[in-house]
Amino acid sequence: MIHRIYIAKEHAGEQQLKQEIQLVKGKGISGDRNYNESEWNGQNLTLIELEEIDRFNKSFNQHITDSATRRNLITHGIRLNQLVGKTFTINDVKLLGVELCEPCAWLGEQLEKDGLSRKDIVKALVGRAGLRVDIHSDGKIRVGDEIENIADANV
Repeated sequence: MIHRIYIAKEHAGEQQLKQEIQLVKGKGISGDRNYNESEWNGQNLTLIELEEIDRFNKSFNQHITDSATRRNLITHGIRLNQLVGKTFTINDVKLLGVELCEPCAWLGEQLEKDGLSRKDIVKALVGRAGLRVDIHSDGKIRVGDEIENIADANV
């Protein structure tokens, strides 16, 4: 299920909480900083599991918010790593799970706090920081929508 939705209008800009977003095939989220800026596959949309954010916070006695991860969709109740190489839909929008959205040094720097270095943060989030997705049809996604129709991609 889609737990929360975020966009940012510019790089490193404030994450804006949305109830609904418009997705455009091959371009991304209308109004987001990465709209029509795709330099590589999987740059249209990013997802992360709420469960992984909670796990990180519990493991490191932290209180990072879901928006601090800089992902567009915060999911609940689905293992995103299993969607790599799969097609799926959210509210009839066709999507392709391209690759894991591994943590970068910039994210580590943003989450760095006393007693927890950026290196430790990146290491802790490898394989757990979400999914990069290509958008294969236009449509809207809303908070509460389900991830459905999971199938192997015909790539």
